[in-house]
Amino acid sequence: MSTFLEDFGALRLDNRKEYQIDIIFAQTWTDSRLSYNSTMKILTLNSNMVGLIWLPDTIFRNSKNAEAHWITMPNQLLRIWNDGKILYTLRLTINAECQLQLHNFPMDHHSCPLIFSSYGYPRDEMIYKWRRNSVEASDPKSWRLYQFDFRGLRNTSDILKTSTGDYVTMTVYFDLSRRMGYFTIQTYIPCILTVVLSWVSFWIKKDATPARTALGITTVLTMTTLSSVARTSLPRVSYVTAMDLFVTVCFLFVFAALMEYATLNYYSASARRPVLSKPRRPSTCIHAYSGLDTRPPHTIIALNNAMYWREFEDPCVYECRDGKDCQSFFCCYEECKGRGLAKRTHPPRPADLDAYARVFFPTSFSALQRVYWVGYLYL
Repeated sequence: MSTFLEDFGALRLDNRKEYQIDIIFAQTWTDSRLSYNSTMKILTLNSNMVGLIWLPDTIFRNSKNAEAHWITMPNQLLRIWNDGKILYTLRLTINAECQLQLHNFPMDHHSCPLIFSSYGYPRDEMIYKWRRNSVEASDPKSWRLYQFDFRGLRNTSDILKTSTGDYVTMTVYFDLSRRMGYFTIQTYIPCILTVVLSWVSFWIKKDATPARTALGITTVLTMTTLSSVARTSLPRVSYVTAMDLFVTVCFLFVFAALMEYATLNYYSASARRPVLSKPRRPSTCIHAYSGLDTRPPHTIIALNNAMYWREFEDPCVYECRDGKDCQSFFCCYEECKGRGLAKRTHPPRPADLDAYARVFFPTSFSALQRVYWVGYLYL
């Protein structure tokens, strides 16, 4: 017995792991009991004669429900050739199961099967075979694939082994790929713009606490809302999808921007606190040649057996004394003059955090965006 899908259309797939398809299911077989001798080679009968002949007990194994069309008359066709060959077609609307793997959602691809076989006849009693050009598609303009693009189809046959026997199963795979337009507009672009908006706080003065706090909290709440909206279009799967990863990264960047201002405000407040200075130890720099004490603001310097008076500022002396144990005057003076020692030992100022954030946040976010899109679209 040969089987084919003469025409199919109105293929609709959603995220509930099922799809709906409208098909014209055709089967041909030979029954020698119905052969006849007549000049009429083909005899076309109405649907009332369907129940009077033997029909194969074909079932759709992965269907959840199916309906035959009966308006205005039963959508059935029965033709009998004079050699006993029979053609039987039936229009059906089937809701079939499709196990969606949503790890790459919304950049996912799927192959949804339609599986049918005999219900009670094993393969030693009835064998299904695909006819040449057995699957024909209708005009794509009549399809209702709002979220998917149709990539093609393929048909296979296999043997299903059960406790009641081995059955021939026929499978048609519909290859689909999801369209990105809807999710780009509804999720990706708003998330990216929200992250960029959170960076505006880096250019606001650190003393404008109400403005920076309101901006940070608003962007965090916006990302929370976008995350909730993105999950409503998905079934409740336990694994992380591509969209979940993207929204999570955007949320972390927005949250980190808010925490950056909290850190900046904390260290700025700490820097404004009065610090009790410790009494300075009476340290002196001893010159190796003259052996004279050097005390500010006047210093006696011995160069080439000549005595010179040198004056320099008190902060330079104290800074040098606190930061280094001077072994000679020239070392001490050069270190203080260039402020090199003070720059190396002094921690970054709190005001520098905004300057660092203006570079770090956009750079790291752009790098992660490249890795994300290249990884999911091309790898």
